[in-house]
Amino acid sequence: MISKAIGTVTEVRQTRAGVQELVVQTGDEVRLALNHINLTGVADIGDAVVLNTTATELDLGSGGYDFVIHNLTRPLEPTPMDGHIVRLRYTPMQHTVLAVEEPASPHHEVMQNATSLNGMPVVCCGLHSQVAAVAAALHHYTGGRRRVVYVMTDSASLALGVSRLVPALSEAGWLHGVITVGQAYGGDLEAVNVYSGLLAARHVLGADVTVVAQGVGNTGTATTFGFSGIDQGIALNAVAALGGIPIACIRLSFADPRPRHYRVSHHTLTILSRVVMTRCHVPVPELNPPRLWEVLGQLEEHGIAARHLVRVLDGSAALDLLRKQQIHVTTMGRTMLEDREYFLAAAAAGSHAAELSVAQEAVKRVG
Repeated sequence: MISKAIGTVTEVRQTRAGVQELVVQTGDEVRLALNHINLTGVADIGDAVVLNTTATELDLGSGGYDFVIHNLTRPLEPTPMDGHIVRLRYTPMQHTVLAVEEPASPHHEVMQNATSLNGMPVVCCGLHSQVAAVAAALHHYTGGRRRVVYVMTDSASLALGVSRLVPALSEAGWLHGVITVGQAYGGDLEAVNVYSGLLAARHVLGADVTVVAQGVGNTGTATTFGFSGIDQGIALNAVAALGGIPIACIRLSFADPRPRHYRVSHHTLTILSRVVMTRCHVPVPELNPPRLWEVLGQLEEHGIAARHLVRVLDGSAALDLLRKQQIHVTTMGRTMLEDREYFLAAAAAGSHAAELSVAQEAVKRVG
């Protein structure tokens, strides 16, 4: 079921990656809305728009935004089709993109011959917010000398433009390209699936390290397998199958009040014990001894320490860099100060990937 409202645009706050952030007056209410330009055209002050209000009425994690379905004031200008790979297929909003793999792409020949990641470290995250600390750690611990590409999967937000974080990380010079895969769209490159997205990161965008994560948002059902972040395990399997180094970013919190997400989340435990079919690198952040022992004990209890390569690292400098750069990032509404261990875990994963990438570069120079 879709909940709708009609209102008038009173302010255009900003435009980023093909998405406008609007203020819309609906009766006595002032609402925030996102307008996807490629789907509904450019909106301006005074335009009457139809809003999808479902997420805000259900109080879902959309950041408090409605979404423009239709602009009643100005008809959508016809635009030429780009490529023949359809996103949001079999819905009223289906549209085409030029995928990096298809014959019309200038990168088609490269992708025809791309079959291996050639040992590239790949950090696979369970949540979008983890990308910030991973990218900051990669930048800090490599001195900014490695190319980092983000591959966004389609398990949460399908539109890259919903993310405020990715533009901020790109502007800081910590991300050097974005590839959207599956039904996700809006990246510098589009790819059909996570396998070809990873190969495009390596062979088209020249990534030294890649970060994989779903977009903004996360679905959970308090069941073992019913959560969107399970695609972290799928990505880890893909990395191994393609000859990369799979690095699992653990979801860790001592601030989350829900027992299933306290300490190492059941999401991480499920993925590393029951979804992943390969041996992964599992960085753990340096913590005060009682908490570190709790975390390592959990990994031992669930057989993860025996199946995977667990290593304790300090990534705290990455959090200092995020603060210095004034990149605001939260998890479930909690800041870095309120849920420090969560971000330290992501920073440890980035630190480990940085160390592996720097070592690989040193070997190449010697060779």
